[in-house]
Amino acid sequence: MNPVVLPALARRPALTLTLLALAALAVLAAALSIGSAGPGPAALWHGLWAGDDPLARSLVLSLRLPRALTAFGAGALLALAGVAMQVLLRNPLADPYVLGLSGGAAVAALGAMLLGLGAWAVQAAAFSGALAATLTVFALAQGPGGWTPTRLLLTGVVVAAGTGALVSLLLAAGDPTVLRGMVFWLMGDLAWASSPAGLLALVAIAVPAGMLAARPLNVLARGEVQARLLGIAVTPMRGGLFVVASLLTAATVTSVGAVGFVGLVTPHLVRLALGSDHRRVVPAAALAGGTLLVAADLLSRTLLAPRQLPVGALTALIGVPLFLVLMRRAQPAT
Repeated sequence: MNPVVLPALARRPALTLTLLALAALAVLAAALSIGSAGPGPAALWHGLWAGDDPLARSLVLSLRLPRALTAFGAGALLALAGVAMQVLLRNPLADPYVLGLSGGAAVAALGAMLLGLGAWAVQAAAFSGALAATLTVFALAQGPGGWTPTRLLLTGVVVAAGTGALVSLLLAAGDPTVLRGMVFWLMGDLAWASSPAGLLALVAIAVPAGMLAARPLNVLARGEVQARLLGIAVTPMRGGLFVVASLLTAATVTSVGAVGFVGLVTPHLVRLALGSDHRRVVPAAALAGGTLLVAADLLSRTLLAPRQLPVGALTALIGVPLFLVLMRRAQPAT
């Protein structure tokens, strides 16, 4: 996994990380200022700072801030899960969603919804479903000599297809009155986001941990043989990466639903910009993934206001052009 690097950015990692942090702050500020209802940005912030406008306070602190922070935390975790999977499989196209993790979470959560269970039960079911999909992929990918990245990726694609079929059956059998909510959840829904603390805490743990593990991640990304020669415990590390990616993916699915593409494109774009050193890749991917999902959520609730669009569709619409432009610029001259 050796992407073509953009030299101007790779030579200035601190500047690039600073720009990513500023972009994240700018998008968060826009998400707090712009909405489908209420006063304009200037009047909103004036009323908030003056302290005499309860509507402004409610809009910013009770509605928009939790939603924006939830989107940022979920996007950052999806990007970090993508980093782990791309190292694990040494493939820039690897993604937790490709391996069926989100499909397993969706099947279990939809089943809990159909049974009329409460929110906590739905979240627990989604988490259990993601872990069950992880174990299923591991079990089915075993073969002579253990599992290989290619076998694991192909098995994940098959499991993802199977969970997709189960989701379709559950939707067909579901109550028509709640079908729209189920579909929006499957495509990513931040309308009910209210408690970002858990996601942000996971980000605060995962980013420093990833940076501390940068050296073995760098070595493993170059190949299993080289990693073993340099004393890396490959088997435990591979298992740990898969479990971590599963946990991060399950946490996002239980909070915001199934949002795709962020975990695929963000780590790859970061590697194109900064190289493959995970001391840079991990924090940059977290910032870029969070920024992308906040921007997508902002568009989802403002483009056709007061109607809301599925945020998962917009992550693809935003991510695809960025990916293609950066790939075009990264192509070596002929």
